[in-house]
Amino acid sequence: MKLFFQDIFEYHHHFNQMLAGQLTENEAKITDRSIPLFSHIVNAHQIWNSRILQTASTGVNDVHILEKCISFDDSNYHDTLKILDEFDLDTRISYHNTKGDQYTNSIQQILFHVANHTTHHRGQIISDLRQRGIEPLVTDYIFYKR
Repeated sequence: MKLFFQDIFEYHHHFNQMLAGQLTENEAKITDRSIPLFSHIVNAHQIWNSRILQTASTGVNDVHILEKCISFDDSNYHDTLKILDEFDLDTRISYHNTKGDQYTNSIQQILFHVANHTTHHRGQIISDLRQRGIEPLVTDYIFYKR
């Protein structure tokens, strides 16, 4: 299962970096929500990593310039690889959500959530690009693997 997650997060990192480049190239044309959505993707990933690694985290809705998003995405990817290397996926993590409620989930569940969350919001950004007449990247996993 760890190899599966390594592959999935390599895929996400690859397309997050490419999408950041496309957003940078078209920054004058993108919608007002594209950069906040991209920031949210990297923030949420960082928050989940920090819950596992017990490190400080950013705010879930902090908005960053694209260059900072690129840097955060790179750090997130490497932190996730560290998690995969150093932790058992069945390890349960207790944490508080942004409302202060306490929950416990396995690292496997958390990483699956992060991957799904990233896909969801990247899809919203791609939809926004289309609405602005910008041909978005094809980010489907199967195209990545071909």
